[in-house]
Amino acid sequence: MMMAKAVRSERVNATRELILSTAERLFAEHGVHEVSNRQISEAAGQGNNTAVGYHFGTKADLVRAIVRKHSEPIEARRRELLAELGRDADVRDWVTCLVRSATDHMGSLGNPSWLARFSAQLMTDPSLRQIQIEESLTSPTLRQILDGLNECLADLPVPVRMERGDMARHLIIQMTAEFERAQAEGTPTARATWQEMADGLIDGIVGLWTAPVTTT
Repeated sequence: MMMAKAVRSERVNATRELILSTAERLFAEHGVHEVSNRQISEAAGQGNNTAVGYHFGTKADLVRAIVRKHSEPIEARRRELLAELGRDADVRDWVTCLVRSATDHMGSLGNPSWLARFSAQLMTDPSLRQIQIEESLTSPTLRQILDGLNECLADLPVPVRMERGDMARHLIIQMTAEFERAQAEGTPTARATWQEMADGLIDGIVGLWTAPVTTT
């Protein structure tokens, strides 16, 4: 009996993982609202067209499950990067933690991968964007990075810090999505690897944060 339960549990977990990876790919390629649960079930090879709803509930629940699947390894990488920081961490150090926690994970996914493009799709939809933001707000390491950045940039007016924070977020999301797409399609890029791509992204975001402020 216990053996049968264990086998069934493994089968259920494998099915859930297959649905998650299939949904992530389809959402990244076509957009979340352009893909139905039925299409995901069929693409995942599930004979039952209600498999997505059975395992995850609503489409919003499925999106949240994909986000959480990747949040855990990114959180773990942030902890590692934060542990390497010295007591006098500067803007570049904090930005490095912010960027590399994401790009290191994306680089570990192989080619093709879909996470960066999936994340970019979420940010174009207000309700789905909120799921991404809510999951981010639960991250203690992300809060630590943002607090460290704010401390280093205390001389910047708060509205400017908020504005540049939005700019940095868009840069990370869109640049990683473009790089992931180019990698998948075999299109030449300015940087050959995720490691090198992160170097350029960090340089750009540090420059953004430390740029002069125009006053009127």
